[in-house]
Amino acid sequence: MSIPLTLLLALHLAASAVLAAYGYHRLSLAVRFLRQSPTTRTRDPARETQYPSVTVQIPLYNERYVAEDIVCAAAELDYPVSQLEIQVLDDSTDETTAVVGRVVRRYRARGIRISHVRRGTRCDFKAGALDHGLACARGELIAIFDADFVPPRDFLCRLVGEFADPQVAMVQARWGHLNQPASLLTRVQALQLDAHFTIEQGVRCAGSLFFNFNGTAGIWRRAAIRDAGGWRANTLTEDLDLSYRAQLNGWRFVYRDDVEAPAELPVEIAAYRQQQQRWAQGGVQAATTLLPRVVRATLPTRVKREAFWHLAGHFAYPVLVTMAMAGVSAGWLAGEHYRPWFYGIDGFLLSFATLSLAFYYGLAAKLRGGPEWPKRLALVPCVMVLGAGISLGQSIAVARGVFRWPTPFVRTPKYRQGGKHDRAWRRASYRVSALGVALAECCAGLAVLVVGACAVVQHLAVPPGAIALFGTGFLATGTAALIQHRGKRTRNDPATLSTREKAA
Repeated sequence: MSIPLTLLLALHLAASAVLAAYGYHRLSLAVRFLRQSPTTRTRDPARETQYPSVTVQIPLYNERYVAEDIVCAAAELDYPVSQLEIQVLDDSTDETTAVVGRVVRRYRARGIRISHVRRGTRCDFKAGALDHGLACARGELIAIFDADFVPPRDFLCRLVGEFADPQVAMVQARWGHLNQPASLLTRVQALQLDAHFTIEQGVRCAGSLFFNFNGTAGIWRRAAIRDAGGWRANTLTEDLDLSYRAQLNGWRFVYRDDVEAPAELPVEIAAYRQQQQRWAQGGVQAATTLLPRVVRATLPTRVKREAFWHLAGHFAYPVLVTMAMAGVSAGWLAGEHYRPWFYGIDGFLLSFATLSLAFYYGLAAKLRGGPEWPKRLALVPCVMVLGAGISLGQSIAVARGVFRWPTPFVRTPKYRQGGKHDRAWRRASYRVSALGVALAECCAGLAVLVVGACAVVQHLAVPPGAIALFGTGFLATGTAALIQHRGKRTRNDPATLSTREKAA
């Protein structure tokens, strides 16, 4: 056996083993969820008779289609007016500022304490806006909502009771989905998020493990933000960074699965890819900063172990790409001689990883699917295909995070997208340009499938699962992006303004 072949086989086997370990972790989360007591999954403290003061912060940047909805939802929260303050932290450079200004004046005339905060700069992006607002906020508690969220009226009343415990720093609600039926992409995203919130966040909270504020639909104790060092812009995931700093300082987090704040899911594959890359790069930036502190901290081993899997989750993407590339290369070099090895040990590891993920997402489909949950099971393979399709971009984002390459905070565009047949977003501004990436993905998908076909004809021992997964994934994401690109417009289109915006 040649040295290059030996190295490729070893690399492929090592990557497969790492993926199996990631799969085992997801499987263990699902099993722990099933074993935990149902009473630990949700709490609903009695309505408080003494209401703490709350500042609602709404960070905005060019959100003309959804800005009015979130400001109205915040102003209509069922909470004592004397104890409620609303800050619209508007860094916009387009019509969003005029829309927000009209809404703020309308609610201010009704006696709502609401302010339209303009910094005149976008320095430090969302973290900078939140920190700027915090400096003049009056509330003991800080509730944060992104522009595309529409919290229910009783959101604050159902969550502030958790802060009766002076050690609680943050309470996170579950994300809902306003436009889940819109397309296959939104249904797949909904399943991914349902698994993250209900299983991951639920298990970590119930087990007193570290977990994170998800950037929106949560409430912070102001003193905890200050104690942890405040909002920082040294990562693209300022929410994850602050979460771990606070918990390392001894604060406790609470997750409430029974309180849902619905939001709009990205409808464009290009926007989804962009969002995932920002999360991956920021997550890795946070991991390289926080993991050494976690290791040195005086914490139970189980807390450190789960923190590692949580912070290192995005490294699975470059491992996945390495596994596939090394496997295909080894198969071409080995010819027919090592077919039993590929279909033996390697097949077992990859099958275990795949089935573990299938069980994890299948459980989420059952938990959040309602009476029609069997239909959601069909989305599980789509989750894996989508993950493979964006894996190259995610791997590049991981590299940017490791090497601290400077990247601006690019927000995910929202269009106030409605039901299944709502296609107005295709004519909206904020569309993400993705033609070059889409063409590259299509070419890569076709190339992978051609390599697989040639390998079958020549009886080579390339991993068929990896060939099918990556070929289908690249081709599917690229084709979808090309189809969506056909309706792209680069100018603002007044026809896509919301009904409320037109009336104003």
